[in-house]
Amino acid sequence: MSSDKNQKHAIRFVLLTVFAYSIGFGIIMPVLPSLIIELEGVSLSEATFLGGLIAAAYAVFQFLMGPLVGNLGDRFGRRPVFLISLAGFSIDFLLMGFASNIVWLLIGRSIAGALGAIFGPANAAIADLTDDENRAKSFGMVGAAFGIGFIFGPALGGFLSEFGTRMPFFVAAAIAAIMFVYGYFCFPETMEKEDRRSFSLKRANPIGAFFNLRKLKGVTGIAFIYFIWSTAANIYAVSWSYFSQIQYNWSPQMIGVSLAFVGLSMVVVQTSLIGRVVARFGERHTAAFGLAFAATAMICYAFIENPYLSLGLCLVVGIQAMIVPSLNAMASRRTPTNSQGELQGFNGSLSALGALISPLLYNTSLSYFTSDRSDIYFPGAPFLISALITVIAFICLLRTEPTQHGRTTPAND
Repeated sequence: MSSDKNQKHAIRFVLLTVFAYSIGFGIIMPVLPSLIIELEGVSLSEATFLGGLIAAAYAVFQFLMGPLVGNLGDRFGRRPVFLISLAGFSIDFLLMGFASNIVWLLIGRSIAGALGAIFGPANAAIADLTDDENRAKSFGMVGAAFGIGFIFGPALGGFLSEFGTRMPFFVAAAIAAIMFVYGYFCFPETMEKEDRRSFSLKRANPIGAFFNLRKLKGVTGIAFIYFIWSTAANIYAVSWSYFSQIQYNWSPQMIGVSLAFVGLSMVVVQTSLIGRVVARFGERHTAAFGLAFAATAMICYAFIENPYLSLGLCLVVGIQAMIVPSLNAMASRRTPTNSQGELQGFNGSLSALGALISPLLYNTSLSYFTSDRSDIYFPGAPFLISALITVIAFICLLRTEPTQHGRTTPAND
C-alpha cells in the first residue's frame, strides 16, 4: 500500500463491500421460505428441509474452493479476488430471482460458493492493512460492517416482499453489481508485490492448506475452534427464518425486524465493546466470554415461546459477535504476511464445512420435530443441538495454549 490515501480507500471499499454483501444476504432471508413454497408447492416444514439443501449447496462449493481463492489472493493480490467474487454474487442473485424451480436456487448458491464468500478476501485485506496489536479491533470493524448491513437488509427484504418474492433477489443483484463497478475504479491493491508468493496447487485445497498451516504453532487448534463455532452459529443463517415462522407465526416483515435487531446488537458490540474488552482481557478470554453467552442464548431460544421475549433477546445476542474477530486475530498474528490469504481461505473452508453440516443438523431436526412423524412437537430442538456444539468450542478454547510462533505471547492473547 503506497500511501495513507490509498489505504483509506482500500479500507473503505472493504467495509462497504461487506456492508453491501450483508444487505444482499439479509434481503433474501425473510422471503426464501415463501419462494421455496411458491416454487415447489410444499408445506413450511418441507420447505425448511429444502432450504437446508440450498444452504448445503453453497457450503460444499465454498469448502472446496475457499483455499484456492485464498491462494490466488496470495499470488495475484486481493483486488481481482474481490472483483470476481462480487460478480459471482450478482449472477447468483439474478439466477435465484428468475428461478422457475428449486434447481435454479441450487445452481445460484453453488456459483456463489465456488467463487468464495467475501469475508475471506475481506479479512486478508484487513490483515494486509493493520498491525498485530490492532488486528482484533480491525476484524471487529469488518463484523460491524456486516452488522450494519444486517440491520437494513432483512428489514428491506421484508418491505420488498410486498412487491413479490422475487424483488429482494433483483435488488441484491443490483447492489453486488454496483459494488463491482465501484471496486473496479476505486479499490487499490492492498498486498505489496514483494509479499506475494508463487501459486501452489498442492496448497490450494483444504487438505493441502491444513498441512501447510499446521507448521505454524497454534494455528490449526484455533482453526478447529473456528470450525466448531461456525457450525454452531450457522443455526441463525439456516434456520431462523423457518423457526421464527413456525414458533411465533411471524410474517416476512417481522422476521426482517428480528434480524435487524440482531444486526443492531452486532454493530454496538463490534464498534463500542470489542476493542475495550480485548484490550482489558485479551483475545482468548474475549472469545471465551462470547462462547459462554452464545450457548446461554441458544438454550433460551430453545424454550422461549413468548415472541416478545425472543425479540428482546435479539437485541443482545450480538455479544457473540466478539468470537470471530478474536479467533481471527489469534490465528492471524501467528501467520506470515504471504500466507494471510491462505489462512483466511482455509478459515472460509472450515466455515463452509460448518455451513454444510448445519442445515443437515438444524433444518432436518426442525423439520422432523414439527412434522407428523415426531411424537414430540419441539421447534427448539435445533437450538439445543447448537448450544451443545458451542459448549464443545468453549472447552476446546480453554485448553488452547496462548502461544505464538513457538513462544509465549503477550498478555493480550
